[in-house]
Parts: sequence; C-alpha cells; structure tokens
Amino acid sequence: MPKVLSNKSNLQVLYEDNHIIVVNKRAGDIVQGDKTGDKPLSDVVKDYIADKYNKPGNVYLGVVHRLDRPTTGIVLFSKTSKALPRLNKLFAEKQAKKTYWALVKNQPPKTADTLINWLKKNPKKNKSTAYDKAGEGCKKAILHYKLLKKLDNFYLLEVNLETGRHHQIRSQLSKIGCPIKGDLKYGFDRSNKDASISLHARTLQFIHPVKKEDINITAPLPDDSLWNACHI
Repeated sequence: MPKVLSNKSNLQVLYEDNHIIVVNKRAGDIVQGDKTGDKPLSDVVKDYIADKYNKPGNVYLGVVHRLDRPTTGIVLFSKTSKALPRLNKLFAEKQAKKTYWALVKNQPPKTADTLINWLKKNPKKNKSTAYDKAGEGCKKAILHYKLLKKLDNFYLLEVNLETGRHHQIRSQLSKIGCPIKGDLKYGFDRSNKDASISLHARTLQFIHPVKKEDINITAPLPDDSLWNACHI
C-alpha cells in the first residue's frame, strides 16, 4: 500500500516522476477550485511539490481529469507543460482505461451488463437524468458493469465507462434501481457519515506521455469496515 508522502497535507501519492503525479483523492476534496472557495486538491498537490523539491515561486500543475467531490480514488495531474497535451489527447481518445468500484444496496438486474442511456444535465440542480431514448439536450452514455462480490447488505460492482458524462455512473446505476450507497441526490435513502458516496476510482491504465511505458495504478480503498470487506 502506498505511503502517505506528505504529512502536512495528508496527501497519498500513488505514483510520481518528473512528468506526472497520481494521488488517491479523499471524499470531500475538490479537484479544481470552485465557487465554494475551498482549497482544491490541485493546490494541495502544488504545495506538496513545492515543499518536497524546495521550489520557489509558482509550481506548474495541469489538471487532466476530475472526480466528483464525494467520490474517492485516482486523480492524475501533469507536472510539465510537455506532458499535459499528450495526456489530454490520451483521455480524449479514450486510450486511458479507468475502472471504478461502486457499492450499491440493491442487487443489479444482471450479474454483468452494458447500460446505454441518454443523459440530460440540469445545471441548476447539478444533476443528470438518464433516459431510455434520445431527446433534446441529451448525450449518449454507455457503461459496462459486473458484479464482483455480494456482501451482507450491499453489492460491489466494477464499472467501466465508454463515455464520460456528468454524473454518469451515479445516474445510470440509479436508473436500474441501484443507487450508490450514500448518494442522496440519486435515490439512496441516507447519507454516509462523512458525506461521501461509495464510488471509488479504483484503477487507471495508460501509456506514459513521455517515457511511453505502460502505467498501471491501483488506489487503495477508503479505510472503513464496509470497504474493508470488499477486498478480493
């Protein structure tokens, strides 16, 4: 298991070299600054780099992708302006493979399936609704899930995205009657104590933008009794 490499920020670094840094996001962290004014994870990572390498002045850091605030798991940043456009291209062309784990209370209709819906985002409510048919303002959303493990009261699903839509996993799983644990916005009956939802960006696989090596990263699960029961 990766060590916590920065005691000041409690930042868990999963991988780092001269060009990229990958961290395990905690529930509640925002990846980039927003209207809340809360300190974003990007600034925490900049502080970590400045402190570790005694860098004066501004630290360069490129945001490659994001995770919803209540989710946990892998977030990749670029440390150089050379690597950022290459990483952006990898993600845009879907050459980066991301796998998510989700805990749901209800048993899914099938042990494995592909979900195809049309998602419409409501910016005022910061929510997306999944529909069975295309409509005005809707975007096609495709994901694949499979049941990994049955727990006492929950089911562990592995989810792979074919498209990257707003709240896609949350809305599509809710559509089949499987809202994610703690996700009040999408139909779960109560919140988690830490305001998280039980959705974790578990693995990331991609070709290094500079070294051209295959990078495979796994983010340790949050440390609580339910997630601890999910180890396979």
